[in-house]
Amino acid sequence: MTCTRRFILGAAAIVAPSTVYAQRKLDIPAKWYAVLVEDNAFTVEMPGIPDHRVINDVSARGTPFTLHSYSLESGGFSYAAQTALYPADVDVTQPRRVLQAALDGRASQLAGRRWDRTEWRDVPAGASVESIGAVQAGAMLRLLSLLKGRRFVSLAFLGPGVDGPDANRFFRSLKLTP
Repeated sequence: MTCTRRFILGAAAIVAPSTVYAQRKLDIPAKWYAVLVEDNAFTVEMPGIPDHRVINDVSARGTPFTLHSYSLESGGFSYAAQTALYPADVDVTQPRRVLQAALDGRASQLAGRRWDRTEWRDVPAGASVESIGAVQAGAMLRLLSLLKGRRFVSLAFLGPGVDGPDANRFFRSLKLTP
């Protein structure tokens, strides 16, 4: 579903004795909304109100947990924010290993089944990784994943370009709650 809104204005113009209606398209900028995710884990801005889905998942050892996913499409781009609180049987003492497993899982969706660029960063009480890869001809995926304690956070942006103003605004808007 595309959330792009277009409005057509009819402007009346008087020409000689008859009335003619001219139309022109107005490009209304998308309104960005602060999205507060489940458990107040973080906020992020999106150019519309996303769909919220609850996904039941299980750890490698079979313990159930819930993943919250917020997604929308706007202006030819797809935005997604996800979060989960991993159960006690997930070893989060090595956050890079946990995040690498998440990257490996997503790589199966990429052309060539590998990321073109991966950049690791340490964050207080965890780690983060930002990756970019081609999904198909003309479409790129930019993914930011982080682990802070047991909290997993992921932002994904899909479109023909992943370094433009909309993508950068989306990623820069991420604010983790203490």
